[in-house]
Amino acid sequence: MWNNKNKAVTFSFDDGITQDVRAIEILDKYGLKATFNLNSSLLGLKGSIARNGKNISYDKISPQRVREVYKNHEVAVHTLTHPNLTEQSEATVIWQVEEDRKALERLTGKAVVGMAYPCGGVNNDDRVADIIRANTGVKYARTIASTHNFDLQENLLRFNPTVYYIEDCLFDIAEKFLAIKVDKPQLLYVWGHTYEMDAGLISWEKFEEFCAFISQREDIFYGTNSEIFI
Repeated sequence: MWNNKNKAVTFSFDDGITQDVRAIEILDKYGLKATFNLNSSLLGLKGSIARNGKNISYDKISPQRVREVYKNHEVAVHTLTHPNLTEQSEATVIWQVEEDRKALERLTGKAVVGMAYPCGGVNNDDRVADIIRANTGVKYARTIASTHNFDLQENLLRFNPTVYYIEDCLFDIAEKFLAIKVDKPQLLYVWGHTYEMDAGLISWEKFEEFCAFISQREDIFYGTNSEIFI
């Protein structure tokens, strides 16, 4: 299915923060591909976030750096300002998604067709997905609900990832994926936020170990989300 391969690996990281730069260096080292989901109206803002008992830098990539930082990967929608879309009107959903998409296209000089839903908890539903499908240029959208399996899903506007990379089962799932013999397309989809490595929810060293472990397999296609889905 993917360059005549039935197994694929993709990564997805949210929020467009400066820790993405270090993560990209690791991904590039091992020939891996990721999609980075950005809030265009928040780019360039400085901040911090409390995670795992630590106060972590949460500085957004400046808009002027977006094209260069993400040149080897995919940029996708995360809405303009990161609201929970299930709480918004139809008009607001369209505005948050489509205006972010257009802004990111201007910044990257590339087509933007993907998305990750912002906020934790219940951050998506059929109503929102139907609005996005009918009124925007978004072709796929990722949730935050881990499946722990590798099957493809019919509804690309509510696509559930395989695993959140801070989960303890990350390596176990990867080992299972590498070991399976397949007769149909199977996908390992890993997601997270790169600041979580500064917070120690997964170490930078463990992330690099994972990238080395999953990479350079002749039977696996490594692509961005859009290369997998579109």
